[in-house]
Amino acid sequence: MLFGMKFTLEKKSTKYFARAGRLDLLHGQVLTPVFMPVGTNSTVKTLTMQQLELTNAQIMLSNAYHLYLRPGPELIEKAGGLHKWSNWKKPILTDSGGFQVFSHGRFGKSKITEEGVLFKDPLSGTEHFINPEKSIDIQNKLGADIIMAFDDCPSLPCSEKELLESLERTHKWAVRCQNAHKRLEEQALFLIVQGGSSENLRQKSIDFICNLNSPGIAVGGVSVGEVKEEIYKTTAYTLNKLPENKPRYLMGIGTPEDLIFGILCGADMFDCVMPTRIARHGTFYTQVGRKIIKNAEYISDFSSLDKNCNCYTCLNHTKAYIRHLFKVRESTGPTLLSIHNIHFLVSLVNQIREAIINNELLEFLANYPLTPHEEIKRYLLGNLNKTLKV
Repeated sequence: MLFGMKFTLEKKSTKYFARAGRLDLLHGQVLTPVFMPVGTNSTVKTLTMQQLELTNAQIMLSNAYHLYLRPGPELIEKAGGLHKWSNWKKPILTDSGGFQVFSHGRFGKSKITEEGVLFKDPLSGTEHFINPEKSIDIQNKLGADIIMAFDDCPSLPCSEKELLESLERTHKWAVRCQNAHKRLEEQALFLIVQGGSSENLRQKSIDFICNLNSPGIAVGGVSVGEVKEEIYKTTAYTLNKLPENKPRYLMGIGTPEDLIFGILCGADMFDCVMPTRIARHGTFYTQVGRKIIKNAEYISDFSSLDKNCNCYTCLNHTKAYIRHLFKVRESTGPTLLSIHNIHFLVSLVNQIREAIINNELLEFLANYPLTPHEEIKRYLLGNLNKTLKV
């Protein structure tokens, strides 16, 4: 298995740039497109691994930055790696934590140099230093199937000069990450394209990163402060320029409408904390938009969260019951909504994959209510048509 992974492109849609593929990894197979639930600290918040299995998730994401701070990669390595540590038997992807390290810098807590980043643990105040070599060493010890390069992800808006400096640093660090990577047969190292909302810088980054011949390529630096239209424009432009024979990972994207847009642009992999974050506050997904379980309308509503959903929560519990759990602050409430929200996104992506395989993508789009507002639906597809000149 080259670079710890084999990617097979199974089907390309004749409409838009949607694709269906397969990742063969050390800990199993992943069918794409795929939504990856985020288990930052080696667990998806409020869920056991058995409950995460109930969502039909194929792969989990964890964060190397957080695991480096607590409990430390040495302890996890001693336990046998992330899979044995957490008892998650399917594939795992670790984010390098670059975004988290740099986000601290926006508040004056980090010092960024060409060598790396000096930052303070936000909880203990202890000072730490991470550079590309250390980030890869951390991820080698954690033992995830897919690991990510340590990159510079600037918050937008920023000056053109800052954006260019950040991009050049990302490119230099990508080379250093590849040189530092030791577990080539077990872990696939993905590199990251940056460049903000500038098409010129995006193209420069695409050319550089693609020339390094990594097993997979991620699109970073989207949904970091831009307006929605800029996110869509940057996403469509960048994905359309990436190699066809490699998996494309659109980082940090995870609302139903954004997943659909990303898949139509040619993305294969997605992650986002959104489904569990909003679940903990009482919001759940349906095919006609988000709903809030705490609303009075659900006091005596004995139907499931979504009539078309077959997740554990919808098969076993009613809106009235789950609303009661939230009102009395029982932790089971957020758990049930988290199961539903992750399952909802996993199921959505699986439905689109099936439509691609069966040449029924246009029928799926025509019948699926992307949002409760038709004008947003028209904008979503109309903007894609215009950007990709379909």
